[in-house]
Amino acid sequence: MEIDTGTNELLCVVREGVALITLNRPEARNAMSDKLTPALRTQIKERGEDPNVGALLITGAGTAFCSGGDVKGMGANRDKKKLEMSHDERVADLQERQRLLTGALVSVRKPTIAALPGPAVGAGLALAMACDIRIAAESAFLSTGYLKVGLSGDYGIAWLLSRLVGTSRARELMFTCDRVDAARCETIGLVNRVVPDNTLQSEAFALAKSIAEGPTIAIRYMKDNLDEALMFDFATARDHEAERMIRTQVTADHKEAVQAFIDKRKPVFKGG
Repeated sequence: MEIDTGTNELLCVVREGVALITLNRPEARNAMSDKLTPALRTQIKERGEDPNVGALLITGAGTAFCSGGDVKGMGANRDKKKLEMSHDERVADLQERQRLLTGALVSVRKPTIAALPGPAVGAGLALAMACDIRIAAESAFLSTGYLKVGLSGDYGIAWLLSRLVGTSRARELMFTCDRVDAARCETIGLVNRVVPDNTLQSEAFALAKSIAEGPTIAIRYMKDNLDEALMFDFATARDHEAERMIRTQVTADHKEAVQAFIDKRKPVFKGG
């Protein structure tokens, strides 16, 4: 089912339980824009709440994932309305846009996957890191990007990067702005796996589909557990795990999984 996003700069189709969201500005390496970004925020929220969607797969058209902010728009073409804002208004505006993009993506209680056909830079890297899993094409590379344009970073990039690769590598990547090729990204844990360019989309979709077919309540609680593992002490996280475990034991999906095991067949989960 094709979803009307309101702009051809963002495509979305729901197929086999997967919401495939494609940034569609290949001529600009899928840089953020005043049309693409609001549409992306909307799709993250709506597909995250869509009962027909079990997983979100975000990718880019052409040979890039997302090159981040539109650098040309940072100069003479900058939005006049924003130039007229006070300092506090501009801070509040960016905070709200961040909350509704990477903030919303991290908050989605369904598995999220980023398929990177090429570079993910700056806010584009933050977008990829806000997903649960990243799959990169062999020719892809990642870069923090901000140093080159004299900016400090946004969309939670420092927080996300530190948790994925550790504080030392996060500082190196922020301070040097190095282009990190796909192979090294996999080595340091920035991406989960690297695949040939020509099989990226099929492999990413197959993974998203297999996860989307899983028990949705259990997966939602898994995400809660994994998030809390970074926030709480062991005893608190362990106690919360126990509470969620008991909740999943009474679900229809758990009963179906047990019966499927007995019947020696693949379970068919219905999200109950």
